[in-house]
Amino acid sequence: MTAVAAKPQAGAAMNPTAMAVGVVLTLVLIGICYYISPGIGLMALIGVIIGGVLIGFGTHFVPVGGAPAAMGQAPGIATGVAMLAAGAGLAGLFGGAWAAEQGLTMAVITGGIGGGLMMAITCMMVNFVYAFAMGIPSASGKVAKDPITGNTQAEFKSQGTEGHGLPFVSFVGGVIGGILGGAGGTLIYVELLSLYQQMLPAVLKVSNPAQVMPVAISAAGIFAVGLFLVNAVLTAYNITGTIEGFHDPKFKRWPRAIVASMLASALCGLVAVLIVVL
Repeated sequence: MTAVAAKPQAGAAMNPTAMAVGVVLTLVLIGICYYISPGIGLMALIGVIIGGVLIGFGTHFVPVGGAPAAMGQAPGIATGVAMLAAGAGLAGLFGGAWAAEQGLTMAVITGGIGGGLMMAITCMMVNFVYAFAMGIPSASGKVAKDPITGNTQAEFKSQGTEGHGLPFVSFVGGVIGGILGGAGGTLIYVELLSLYQQMLPAVLKVSNPAQVMPVAISAAGIFAVGLFLVNAVLTAYNITGTIEGFHDPKFKRWPRAIVASMLASALCGLVAVLIVVL
């Protein structure tokens, strides 16, 4: 009965051994890709890993309140970590994909702007609902003063709650998270698209590279969206519930999520490379 009752608190502490194993496994996967495809395949995998890390790290900035936020009992947006992070990232990915023809730098910047804009609009509308529909002010339960504005929080926080609404620091954190997620997803998409554009003509045995564009775009988009969901779910487990933003104590758990995102992105990215290299 003791073993059944004792439930470990996910994310309560760092595990250096597990993190070291994750880093080693990531390097092993990179080594495998280097052995199989030392050129464009390796570059694509590195881009996928960097993009996955940006997604995982950016998710920690996004203010998520879950079900308690819907009842005005916790700050943040009333949805789950994975759904909100994926939504912000996909908005950025669509913008970045539109600018893919302008080059990697322009595409990543456009993707970041798209993700940040989506989060800014979402946070603004959430505060409208809190203030004008629910009649509650924005107040944090994690800090005595807003780290950015310096406004005190205690006098606005209702008793029995962890706070409510979206304090300014949470708004800013949401925009930062959207920018990082959108940029990361776009980086994954552009790197895989470049790989598929070069490799698919030989794989499909076609002479005109333009004929493989629909397949290349579809495959790169599928893997980019899939990696969004993978990294968002990993980060959701690391956060375990709600988070207000980068001022929340849970934000300090981000190193473990970075390692998890590196490993998961390396594994998924290796699969994405092998389907056209082998």
